[in-house]
Amino acid sequence: MDAALSLARRGLGRVWPNPAVGCVLVARDGTGSRVVGRGWTQPGGRPHAEAEALARAGDLARGATAYVTLEPCSHHGKTPPCAEALIAAGVRSVVAAIEDPDPRVSGRGLAALRAAGIDVATGSGAAEAREINAGFLTRIAHGRPMVALKLATTLDGRIALANGASRWITGPEARQRAHLLRATHDAILVGTGTVAADDPQLTCRLAGLEDRSPVRIVLDRTLRLPAAVKVFDGVAPTWLVHGPSVDEARADALRKKGIELLEIATGADGKLDLALLFAGLGERGLTRVLVESGGNLAAALLRASLVDRLYWFRAGAIIGGDGRAAVAELGLQDIDRMGRFRLRERIACGQDAMEIWAPAA
Repeated sequence: MDAALSLARRGLGRVWPNPAVGCVLVARDGTGSRVVGRGWTQPGGRPHAEAEALARAGDLARGATAYVTLEPCSHHGKTPPCAEALIAAGVRSVVAAIEDPDPRVSGRGLAALRAAGIDVATGSGAAEAREINAGFLTRIAHGRPMVALKLATTLDGRIALANGASRWITGPEARQRAHLLRATHDAILVGTGTVAADDPQLTCRLAGLEDRSPVRIVLDRTLRLPAAVKVFDGVAPTWLVHGPSVDEARADALRKKGIELLEIATGADGKLDLALLFAGLGERGLTRVLVESGGNLAAALLRASLVDRLYWFRAGAIIGGDGRAAVAELGLQDIDRMGRFRLRERIACGQDAMEIWAPAA
């Protein structure tokens, strides 16, 4: 199962709207056990992991045990159900980390396997399987993608000097890790302020992973960004989210550059409605969205309880109170209303560190 979970991670950022699944087929003979097939969900979501593993195993799949990180699907879509494929291949048993909550599956795959006389067990590697597919599970449960907020700050939570200077707060190892985060998310989202201040390209520039750049999503309520910014370069897909009543000539010019425009209603404060935004992104199939933002968007996400993971890069440096804060004012009047997170992991990145936080239960 550990090997299957490792294989599943290969699909992160590449398989939406499908889950990232890994499968390992193990056969036993007189000398012991050996792996006869491995598979993981392919780019675009198909073929599925089980189909890949079965194709590699061929006739050796008969009598084997399949270790799979998510319940095999049972519904007919663009590909036949994986549960049926495992039955037809003659596997002896199936170990699934977790059940699939998708209403089209939801236990039916495991039931079909049992009805065919196949031994079925669940639970092995369940916690890691749920973490790998936290985005898929969030989309099924809440109709929106998992939102991961990435911050890179000094020890005192500053992202720039008072004059806006910010390059570079963290070192090269931390920046490489940030690019790896981009490679494992379906999309990267920024606000207008970040584009105006830094003109980022928002691509993955790790050697060998250049083709793993996510969809770039820019929030620009009034379409005020100039056409020459790097996110409009056509290197990776770009979605521009705007409010109602924008200049149609400007909108048409952006469409001609290959930019996809998405209109979202504004709230009572005149700003884009973030709940509607992420619901719309969920409808488009996104499961994992990485937000690289300034303090205002970070605060808006936190106020709306829309942060599912917090990737906080900390440099061993101090800027002071006149620096720009990673999170703008939240307007709290009661200490008990603070947003609380629990630490999941801390990873050294050269002289810096990356902390992974999740909302406290």
